[in-house]
Amino acid sequence: MAHRSRSRGSSRGSRSAGIWIFLLGLLAGAGILYLFTRGAGPRSPEPREAAAPAAGEAPAPPRHAQRRKPSSAAASEHVEPGTSPETPAATPAATTTTTVVPAGSSHGIRVAVVIDDLGHDIAELRPLEALGVPVTYSVLPYEDQTPEVVAELRRRHAEMLLHLPMEPKNGQNPGPGALLQGMGDDELREKTEAALKAVPGVVGVNNHMGSLLSAEEGPMNAVLGVLAARGLFFLDSRTSAESVGYKVALGLGIPAAERQVFLDGEATPEAIHAQFERLLALARTRGSAIAIGHPHPETLAALAREIPRAKAAGYEFVPVSYLLTRSGGE
Repeated sequence: MAHRSRSRGSSRGSRSAGIWIFLLGLLAGAGILYLFTRGAGPRSPEPREAAAPAAGEAPAPPRHAQRRKPSSAAASEHVEPGTSPETPAATPAATTTTTVVPAGSSHGIRVAVVIDDLGHDIAELRPLEALGVPVTYSVLPYEDQTPEVVAELRRRHAEMLLHLPMEPKNGQNPGPGALLQGMGDDELREKTEAALKAVPGVVGVNNHMGSLLSAEEGPMNAVLGVLAARGLFFLDSRTSAESVGYKVALGLGIPAAERQVFLDGEATPEAIHAQFERLLALARTRGSAIAIGHPHPETLAALAREIPRAKAAGYEFVPVSYLLTRSGGE
Protein backbone atom coordinates (compact mmCIF):
# COMPACT_ATOMS: atom_id res chain seq x y z
CA MET A 1 0.00 0.00 0.00
CA ALA A 2 2.79 2.43 0.82
CA HIS A 3 4.39 1.66 -2.53
CA ARG A 4 1.19 2.55 -4.43
CA SER A 5 0.82 5.88 -2.58
CA ARG A 6 4.37 6.86 -3.43
CA SER A 7 3.71 6.03 -7.12
CA ARG A 8 0.55 8.16 -7.24
CA GLY A 9 2.36 11.11 -5.60
CA SER A 10 5.25 10.84 -8.01
CA SER A 11 2.85 10.77 -10.94
CA ARG A 12 0.98 13.85 -9.71
CA GLY A 13 4.30 15.69 -9.22
CA SER A 14 5.39 14.86 -12.75
CA ARG A 15 2.11 16.16 -14.16
CA SER A 16 2.41 19.40 -12.14
CA ALA A 17 5.96 19.94 -13.36
CA GLY A 18 4.85 19.40 -16.93
CA ILE A 19 2.07 21.94 -16.57
CA TRP A 20 4.49 24.51 -15.21
CA ILE A 21 6.95 23.86 -18.03
CA PHE A 22 4.10 24.23 -20.54
CA LEU A 23 3.01 27.52 -18.99
CA LEU A 24 6.58 28.81 -18.95
CA GLY A 25 6.87 27.85 -22.60
CA LEU A 26 3.71 29.78 -23.42
CA LEU A 27 5.00 32.83 -21.59
CA ALA A 28 8.33 32.66 -23.38
CA GLY A 29 6.60 32.26 -26.74
CA ALA A 30 4.33 35.22 -26.04
CA GLY A 31 7.34 37.34 -25.14
CA ILE A 32 9.13 36.43 -28.37
CA LEU A 33 5.99 37.13 -30.41
CA TYR A 34 5.61 40.56 -28.75
CA LEU A 35 9.20 41.51 -29.51
CA PHE A 36 8.80 40.33 -33.10
CA THR A 37 5.70 42.42 -33.68
CA ARG A 38 7.41 45.53 -32.23
CA GLY A 39 10.29 45.11 -34.67
CA ALA A 40 13.96 45.47 -33.99
CA GLY A 41 14.40 48.88 -35.68
CA PRO A 42 12.56 52.22 -35.58
CA ARG A 43 9.28 52.32 -37.45
CA SER A 44 8.71 54.76 -40.33
CA PRO A 45 6.62 57.74 -39.28
CA GLU A 46 3.09 57.74 -40.56
CA PRO A 47 2.11 60.45 -43.03
CA ARG A 48 0.82 63.54 -41.27
CA GLU A 49 -2.45 65.04 -42.29
CA ALA A 50 -2.20 68.55 -43.70
CA ALA A 51 -3.09 71.23 -41.23
CA ALA A 52 -6.58 72.59 -41.66
CA PRO A 53 -6.81 76.21 -42.79
CA ALA A 54 -7.57 78.84 -40.22
CA ALA A 55 -11.16 79.91 -39.81
CA GLY A 56 -12.30 81.84 -42.84
CA GLU A 57 -9.15 80.98 -44.84
CA ALA A 58 -9.48 79.18 -48.13
CA PRO A 59 -7.56 75.91 -48.49
CA ALA A 60 -4.29 76.31 -50.36
CA PRO A 61 -4.47 74.98 -53.94
CA PRO A 62 -2.09 72.25 -55.10
CA ARG A 63 1.31 73.60 -56.10
CA HIS A 64 0.74 72.95 -59.79
CA ALA A 65 -2.42 75.05 -59.61
CA GLN A 66 -0.77 78.10 -58.04
CA ARG A 67 -0.37 80.69 -60.77
CA ARG A 68 0.21 84.40 -60.55
CA LYS A 69 -2.86 86.32 -61.63
CA PRO A 70 -2.21 88.74 -64.48
CA SER A 71 -1.83 92.34 -63.41
CA SER A 72 -4.48 94.83 -64.40
CA ALA A 73 -1.72 96.51 -66.39
CA ALA A 74 -2.01 93.67 -68.90
CA ALA A 75 -5.34 95.12 -69.96
CA SER A 76 -3.89 98.53 -70.77
CA GLU A 77 -3.23 99.95 -74.21
CA HIS A 78 0.08 98.21 -74.92
CA VAL A 79 -1.29 94.66 -74.73
CA GLU A 80 -4.91 94.96 -75.66
CA PRO A 81 -7.24 92.28 -74.27
CA GLY A 82 -8.01 89.79 -76.99
CA THR A 83 -4.89 90.58 -78.99
CA SER A 84 -1.56 88.83 -79.13
CA PRO A 85 1.48 90.41 -77.50
CA GLU A 86 3.82 87.71 -78.78
CA THR A 87 7.11 88.28 -80.51
CA PRO A 88 6.64 88.84 -84.27
CA ALA A 89 6.51 85.63 -86.25
CA ALA A 90 9.83 86.32 -87.94
CA THR A 91 11.61 86.55 -84.60
CA PRO A 92 13.27 83.33 -83.40
CA ALA A 93 11.81 81.93 -80.19
CA ALA A 94 13.82 82.45 -77.00
CA THR A 95 13.61 81.22 -73.44
CA THR A 96 12.50 83.67 -70.76
CA THR A 97 14.70 82.19 -68.06
CA THR A 98 18.13 83.05 -69.40
CA THR A 99 20.87 84.77 -67.46
CA VAL A 100 23.16 87.53 -68.61
CA VAL A 101 26.28 86.11 -70.21
CA PRO A 102 29.70 86.92 -68.72
CA ALA A 103 31.10 90.39 -69.29
CA GLY A 104 32.91 90.76 -72.60
CA SER A 105 30.92 88.18 -74.57
CA SER A 106 28.00 90.45 -75.51
CA HIS A 107 29.93 93.28 -77.13
CA GLY A 108 28.33 94.42 -80.36
CA ILE A 109 24.84 93.26 -79.33
CA ARG A 110 22.49 96.22 -79.41
CA VAL A 111 19.31 96.86 -77.45
CA ALA A 112 16.77 99.68 -77.85
CA VAL A 113 14.30 100.68 -75.14
CA VAL A 114 11.25 102.74 -76.13
CA ILE A 115 9.09 104.34 -73.44
CA ASP A 116 5.50 104.95 -74.55
CA ASP A 117 2.62 107.03 -73.16
CA LEU A 118 4.59 110.13 -72.29
CA GLY A 119 2.82 113.48 -72.06
CA HIS A 120 0.91 113.04 -68.80
CA ASP A 121 3.64 114.26 -66.45
CA ILE A 122 6.99 115.84 -67.19
CA ALA A 123 8.36 114.36 -63.93
CA GLU A 124 8.41 110.93 -65.64
CA LEU A 125 11.38 112.09 -67.71
CA ARG A 126 13.78 112.47 -64.76
CA PRO A 127 14.25 108.79 -63.87
CA LEU A 128 14.58 107.94 -67.57
CA GLU A 129 17.38 110.46 -68.03
CA ALA A 130 19.08 109.07 -64.91
CA LEU A 131 19.43 105.66 -66.60
CA GLY A 132 22.47 107.04 -68.42
CA VAL A 133 21.74 105.27 -71.74
CA PRO A 134 19.95 106.40 -74.90
CA VAL A 135 16.19 105.96 -74.57
CA THR A 136 13.61 106.61 -77.29
CA TYR A 137 10.69 108.65 -75.94
CA SER A 138 7.23 108.19 -77.48
CA VAL A 139 4.81 111.05 -76.73
CA LEU A 140 1.02 111.09 -76.98
CA PRO A 141 -0.16 114.16 -78.92
CA TYR A 142 -2.94 115.63 -76.79
CA GLU A 143 -2.17 114.99 -73.12
CA ASP A 144 -2.11 117.64 -70.37
CA GLN A 145 1.67 118.10 -70.38
CA THR A 146 2.51 117.12 -73.96
CA PRO A 147 3.92 120.59 -74.80
CA GLU A 148 6.16 120.65 -71.70
CA VAL A 149 7.38 117.10 -72.31
CA VAL A 150 8.15 117.87 -75.96
CA ALA A 151 10.03 121.04 -75.04
CA GLU A 152 12.15 119.20 -72.46
CA LEU A 153 13.00 116.34 -74.82
CA ARG A 154 13.97 118.76 -77.56
CA ARG A 155 16.18 120.64 -75.11
CA ARG A 156 17.95 117.35 -74.34
CA HIS A 157 18.19 116.43 -78.05
CA ALA A 158 16.60 113.10 -77.14
CA GLU A 159 15.15 110.79 -79.76
CA MET A 160 11.39 111.36 -79.81
CA LEU A 161 8.49 109.57 -81.50
CA LEU A 162 4.84 110.47 -81.96
CA HIS A 163 2.75 107.86 -80.14
CA LEU A 164 -0.15 107.94 -82.60
CA PRO A 165 -3.52 106.76 -81.19
CA MET A 166 -5.30 104.16 -83.34
CA GLU A 167 -8.50 102.18 -82.93
CA PRO A 168 -8.22 98.84 -81.06
CA LYS A 169 -10.37 95.74 -81.50
CA ASN A 170 -11.68 95.70 -77.95
CA GLY A 171 -13.59 98.99 -78.01
CA GLN A 172 -11.24 100.63 -75.51
CA ASN A 173 -10.87 104.40 -75.94
CA PRO A 174 -7.48 105.17 -77.55
CA GLY A 175 -7.69 108.82 -76.50
CA PRO A 176 -8.12 112.14 -78.28
CA GLY A 177 -7.22 112.43 -81.95
CA ALA A 178 -7.44 108.68 -82.57
CA LEU A 179 -7.44 107.25 -86.07
CA LEU A 180 -10.54 105.11 -86.58
CA GLN A 181 -11.38 102.36 -89.03
CA GLY A 182 -14.43 104.16 -90.45
CA MET A 183 -12.48 107.28 -91.46
CA GLY A 184 -11.68 107.98 -95.09
CA ASP A 185 -8.13 108.33 -96.33
CA ASP A 186 -8.27 112.14 -96.34
CA GLU A 187 -9.43 112.27 -92.72
CA LEU A 188 -6.78 109.77 -91.66
CA ARG A 189 -4.10 111.89 -93.30
CA GLU A 190 -5.42 115.10 -91.75
CA LYS A 191 -5.50 113.63 -88.26
CA THR A 192 -1.99 112.22 -88.68
CA GLU A 193 -0.74 115.64 -89.78
CA ALA A 194 -2.43 117.31 -86.80
CA ALA A 195 -0.91 114.83 -84.34
CA LEU A 196 2.55 115.41 -85.84
CA LYS A 197 2.07 119.13 -85.43
CA ALA A 198 1.26 118.60 -81.72
CA VAL A 199 4.57 116.76 -81.19
CA PRO A 200 7.13 118.77 -83.19
CA GLY A 201 10.65 117.45 -83.59
CA VAL A 202 9.87 113.75 -83.87
CA VAL A 203 11.99 111.44 -86.02
CA GLY A 204 9.38 108.68 -86.25
CA VAL A 205 5.99 107.35 -85.23
CA ASN A 206 4.71 104.28 -83.42
CA ASN A 207 1.11 103.23 -82.84
CA HIS A 208 -0.77 103.61 -79.55
CA MET A 209 -3.25 100.72 -79.36
CA GLY A 210 -4.37 100.12 -82.96
CA SER A 211 -4.96 96.38 -83.10
CA LEU A 212 -7.92 97.03 -85.41
CA LEU A 213 -6.59 99.80 -87.63
CA SER A 214 -3.03 98.44 -87.90
CA ALA A 215 -4.39 95.23 -89.45
CA GLU A 216 -5.94 97.15 -92.37
CA GLU A 217 -3.65 97.78 -95.35
CA GLY A 218 -5.76 100.56 -96.87
CA PRO A 219 -5.86 102.83 -93.80
CA MET A 220 -2.22 102.10 -92.98
CA ASN A 221 -1.19 103.11 -96.49
CA ALA A 222 -2.94 106.46 -95.98
CA VAL A 223 -1.35 107.05 -92.55
CA LEU A 224 2.15 105.91 -93.45
CA GLY A 225 2.06 107.91 -96.67
CA VAL A 226 2.23 111.02 -94.46
CA LEU A 227 5.38 109.67 -92.83
CA ALA A 228 6.94 108.94 -96.21
CA ALA A 229 6.34 112.53 -97.33
CA ARG A 230 8.01 113.84 -94.15
CA GLY A 231 10.98 111.46 -94.11
CA LEU A 232 9.94 109.81 -90.82
CA PHE A 233 10.32 106.17 -89.82
CA PHE A 234 7.69 103.82 -88.39
CA LEU A 235 8.01 101.54 -85.37
CA ASP A 236 5.27 98.91 -85.36
CA SER A 237 4.26 98.43 -81.72
CA ARG A 238 2.59 95.15 -82.71
CA THR A 239 -0.33 95.36 -80.32
CA SER A 240 -1.74 92.64 -82.57
CA ALA A 241 -0.12 89.73 -84.38
CA GLU A 242 -2.18 90.75 -87.43
CA SER A 243 -0.53 94.15 -87.78
CA VAL A 244 0.58 95.02 -91.32
CA GLY A 245 2.27 98.30 -90.38
CA TYR A 246 5.83 97.08 -90.75
CA LYS A 247 5.15 95.45 -94.10
CA VAL A 248 3.26 98.48 -95.48
CA ALA A 249 6.00 100.85 -94.31
CA LEU A 250 8.72 98.91 -96.09
CA GLY A 251 6.51 98.75 -99.18
CA LEU A 252 6.32 102.54 -99.19
CA GLY A 253 10.08 102.84 -98.80
CA ILE A 254 9.81 103.98 -95.16
CA PRO A 255 12.52 102.82 -92.74
CA ALA A 256 10.76 100.64 -90.17
CA ALA A 257 11.21 98.36 -87.19
CA GLU A 258 9.10 96.02 -85.05
CA ARG A 259 8.83 95.70 -81.29
CA GLN A 260 10.05 92.32 -80.01
CA VAL A 261 9.28 92.56 -76.27
CA PHE A 262 6.77 94.36 -74.06
CA LEU A 263 8.55 94.87 -70.77
CA ASP A 264 5.56 95.53 -68.54
CA GLY A 265 2.47 93.75 -69.84
CA GLU A 266 2.43 92.60 -66.22
CA ALA A 267 3.85 95.42 -64.13
CA THR A 268 5.46 93.43 -61.32
CA PRO A 269 9.20 93.31 -60.58
CA GLU A 270 9.36 89.57 -61.27
CA ALA A 271 7.52 89.79 -64.59
CA ILE A 272 9.52 92.80 -65.80
CA HIS A 273 12.78 91.06 -64.89
CA ALA A 274 11.71 88.00 -66.90
CA GLN A 275 10.83 90.16 -69.90
CA PHE A 276 14.14 92.00 -69.69
CA GLU A 277 15.95 88.67 -69.66
CA ARG A 278 13.92 87.68 -72.71
CA LEU A 279 14.95 90.92 -74.42
CA LEU A 280 18.63 90.12 -73.86
CA ALA A 281 18.17 86.55 -75.08
CA LEU A 282 16.52 87.76 -78.28
CA ALA A 283 19.25 90.33 -78.79
CA ARG A 284 21.86 87.57 -78.52
CA THR A 285 19.97 85.48 -81.07
CA ARG A 286 19.28 88.31 -83.52
CA GLY A 287 22.17 90.68 -82.87
CA SER A 288 19.72 93.33 -81.66
CA ALA A 289 16.24 93.66 -80.13
CA ILE A 290 13.66 96.34 -79.35
CA ALA A 291 11.58 96.60 -76.18
CA ILE A 292 8.64 98.86 -75.37
CA GLY A 293 7.86 99.86 -71.81
CA HIS A 294 5.82 102.48 -69.99
CA PRO A 295 6.58 105.00 -67.25
CA HIS A 296 5.10 102.83 -64.49
CA PRO A 297 7.04 103.13 -61.21
CA GLU A 298 7.73 99.39 -61.32
CA THR A 299 9.15 99.65 -64.84
CA LEU A 300 11.37 102.62 -64.01
CA ALA A 301 12.72 100.85 -60.92
CA ALA A 302 13.35 97.66 -62.90
CA LEU A 303 15.24 99.52 -65.64
CA ALA A 304 17.42 101.19 -63.00
CA ARG A 305 18.42 97.68 -61.84
CA GLU A 306 18.62 95.85 -65.14
CA ILE A 307 20.35 98.31 -67.45
CA PRO A 308 23.62 98.65 -65.46
CA ARG A 309 23.82 94.86 -65.23
CA ALA A 310 23.34 94.48 -68.99
CA LYS A 311 25.85 97.24 -69.74
CA ALA A 312 28.42 95.49 -67.55
CA ALA A 313 27.86 92.33 -69.60
CA GLY A 314 28.67 94.24 -72.79
CA TYR A 315 25.24 95.04 -74.26
CA GLU A 316 25.04 98.37 -76.09
CA PHE A 317 21.92 100.50 -75.61
CA VAL A 318 21.03 102.54 -78.69
CA PRO A 319 18.15 104.71 -79.96
CA VAL A 320 15.58 102.71 -81.90
CA SER A 321 16.57 104.62 -85.07
CA TYR A 322 19.80 102.58 -85.06
CA LEU A 323 17.86 99.36 -85.61
CA LEU A 324 15.69 100.21 -88.62
CA THR A 325 15.15 98.06 -91.67
CA ARG A 326 15.05 99.84 -95.01
CA SER A 327 13.65 98.78 -98.37
CA GLY A 328 15.85 96.11 -99.87
CA GLY A 329 16.75 94.74 -96.41
CA GLU A 330 19.39 97.34 -95.54
